[in-house]
Amino acid sequence: MRILISVLSTALSLAGAAAAEEKLQWSGEIAGELEAAVEKGDYQRVTSIMILGGGDLVYEGYFNSASAETRHNTRSATKTINSMLIGAAIADGDIKSVNEPIIKFFRDKRPFENPDKRKNTIKIEDIMAMSSPLECDDWNQFSRGNEERMYLVEDMAQFYFDLPIRGFPVWSPPPEKQPYGRAFSYCTAGAQLVGWIAARAAKEDLEAYAQRRLFTPLGIETVTWPRTGAGDVMAAGGLELTTTMLARLGQLFLNDGEWNGEQILPKTWIKESLQPRAKVDEVTEYGYLWWLSRYEVNGVSHPVAYMSGNGGNRVIIMPDHELVVIVTKTSYNTRGMHETTQALFDDFIVKNIQSEP
Repeated sequence: MRILISVLSTALSLAGAAAAEEKLQWSGEIAGELEAAVEKGDYQRVTSIMILGGGDLVYEGYFNSASAETRHNTRSATKTINSMLIGAAIADGDIKSVNEPIIKFFRDKRPFENPDKRKNTIKIEDIMAMSSPLECDDWNQFSRGNEERMYLVEDMAQFYFDLPIRGFPVWSPPPEKQPYGRAFSYCTAGAQLVGWIAARAAKEDLEAYAQRRLFTPLGIETVTWPRTGAGDVMAAGGLELTTTMLARLGQLFLNDGEWNGEQILPKTWIKESLQPRAKVDEVTEYGYLWWLSRYEVNGVSHPVAYMSGNGGNRVIIMPDHELVVIVTKTSYNTRGMHETTQALFDDFIVKNIQSEP
């Protein structure tokens, strides 16, 4: 077993009730079963799977012509990187807090269409928690803020600020009647601004800022993002990373923001990022651009957080069991793409967390 991660956290910020003897029980036989299922297409078009346990490489597999050098387009999974950059900007003093109004960083976009004083009070936290007051919903094809409409516009920041205020008919509870006082609405246009805010606060191009502040310290080099028609980094998705690079981002959170003795992100930011801020559905909540859920082992419930993108791509962290799981797929815009990734997770990760024999 080769060592992939050199620094491990001694105390995980989200560690819970897991018994010390409960660990992922892995074997060549289990790996063979996984590979057979993937090659049969049981989980759609998987390109890579990586499992880290306590920072050590447990399993690494590539499929459908992918290799360790392949840079995977994990689509919206890379949205979460923008939240990491906000944490870095706060640590550096470039941003005071997540309560700062986003208009402070986009005064050049005034005047707005659909003027409303509430636009001046939208906070950084609101767009990271997918719960701003603007009418923006990628899951509704009729939404004015649907991302497919945004991609047709050169100035995507202007697109966001020009949106009207969201309405709440009787069948849709307003924020004050929902958990955490927020109404979740998946909005790529808002999430796109998160990285731009960090970069504008630091007075750097986003690509250069992310490289200096996050990627280089993690040993991740030569990262290139796609750009918008206006020349801005396409911060809401499309960044291509190898499976190992994705694993390092996940392990950084299990290490409480530390890497090779350097505190890249504040420990407090790791904790804040993974706190629920909005309720998505009966089993899923949302943090700062992190999806939050739970899994059960021996009747005990444990937290799981993950970065997620179109195609069924996931970077999963399981603090109670010190696991990072990467699944990359190219099942873009395919029915069941996320459900089959969840099934893989349940069938081969959760199922094999057992007490030591």
